[in-house]
Amino acid sequence: MKWDVSFETRCQGMDLSIQDQYHAISFPIYQTATFSRSYLGEESGFDYTRQSNPTRSQLESVVASLENGKECIAFTSGMAAVTAVMGLFEPGDHIIVDEDLYGGSVRLFNDVCKRYGLEFTYCNCSTGEVEACIRDNTKAVYLETPTNPMMHVTDIEELSKLTKDRGVLLIVDNTFLSPFFQNPLDLGADIVIHSGTKYIGGHHDTIGGLVILNDTDVAGKIRLILTTTGAGLSPFDSWLMLRGVRTLAVRMERAEKNARAIAEYLVNSPHVTKVLYPGLPDHPGYEIMKKQARGFGSMISFEAESKEFAVKVLNNVDLFYFAESLGGTETLITYPLTQTHAAVPEDVRERLGINERLLRLSVGIEGAEDLIGEIDRVFAL
Repeated sequence: MKWDVSFETRCQGMDLSIQDQYHAISFPIYQTATFSRSYLGEESGFDYTRQSNPTRSQLESVVASLENGKECIAFTSGMAAVTAVMGLFEPGDHIIVDEDLYGGSVRLFNDVCKRYGLEFTYCNCSTGEVEACIRDNTKAVYLETPTNPMMHVTDIEELSKLTKDRGVLLIVDNTFLSPFFQNPLDLGADIVIHSGTKYIGGHHDTIGGLVILNDTDVAGKIRLILTTTGAGLSPFDSWLMLRGVRTLAVRMERAEKNARAIAEYLVNSPHVTKVLYPGLPDHPGYEIMKKQARGFGSMISFEAESKEFAVKVLNNVDLFYFAESLGGTETLITYPLTQTHAAVPEDVRERLGINERLLRLSVGIEGAEDLIGEIDRVFAL
């Protein structure tokens, strides 16, 4: 992809890295398991889809461009992507992890990675606790910013100074903001991870994961893991994600505009005791977000006045969908306690504030007045 054009133009993927012989505007789905050769020694660039596929490679080219990275590797899910990155480490290696993470990542680290000898320390990366956690065997710091679901914001650039000084990899999950709003590689991160299922795919119709980085040697190690484990994104799912990314910019703009309106409404509701949205000026991470991101995203967490009120909301929404996941065109409402963060130990959930009153909104691109009207209707029941 050419980098001398706007983000919106790069989303369209028109400067094809792999030219289709018929010049199709919608990049073709190369739905094939294997590729033939005309003669011994011929190199076509593709041999077997488990290893690489033109449709997947086109997606990787587009997303690498959007994140200002040299390499992108596309996986069957966000968790497959995280698992592959963990495959870079060896038994005895120590990884510092933000304590507020998607529950699936916590489950992977605690129930799988520890069995293979990796060591983890959890801390609040947004409050300067990382340095005290670094050991001689520390190999990486892993975080989300904003975090899921408590919306903590970490200063990536400042943290990267520490990790680079100590020879530690900085791994940032950028799912909540997407490359439209934030580019962690530009801020000093070494590896960026996305659940492509969310904003990049954008339509709640496919699952995928993406790893983006500038170090080609590390990228080669991750590609070896993909090839060996068979975790590469399928051609059809790659095509769905390519289709979704074309509207990433316009979706993110609309969803954030809606989220700001909803956050302001929730702040003024007597039924809400706390609103967690980094676009609110009183959010602790507001100034950091203004410095390192181009927007605040469309994820909102809020605490209802009681468990009973939270349950009432979940049981009576109509325009919203009571569902896990995020980042699609439709607004979703989630109950982190029993859905996305059920794998987080109970004492940790309680300490972080993931309680029975907490609700999480992934704001979609519907009319803002309709979304606020839906909240108003449900709150009034």
